[in-house]
Amino acid sequence: MSETVRLVLTIIQVIVSVILVLTVVFQSGKQAGLSGSIDGAVDTFFGKNKARSLDAKLEKLTTIVAVIFILLTFTLTIL
Repeated sequence: MSETVRLVLTIIQVIVSVILVLTVVFQSGKQAGLSGSIDGAVDTFFGKNKARSLDAKLEKLTTIVAVIFILLTFTLTIL
């Protein structure tokens, strides 16, 4: 019984890890330097709906999936 649970959790962890990698890859990169700060200021000034943007949703999804990944890792370590 314990081996079956461990196998199911391992399969779920592999799926979660693939989702985590994809959410990180699909996020737009943060620009560095002076041009990045100017674009960021313009984006904050005009981007009133930043919480509804795709980047904001991807950031939220990345956080949720990362927490699930960590919890699964701890659970599999204990088993």
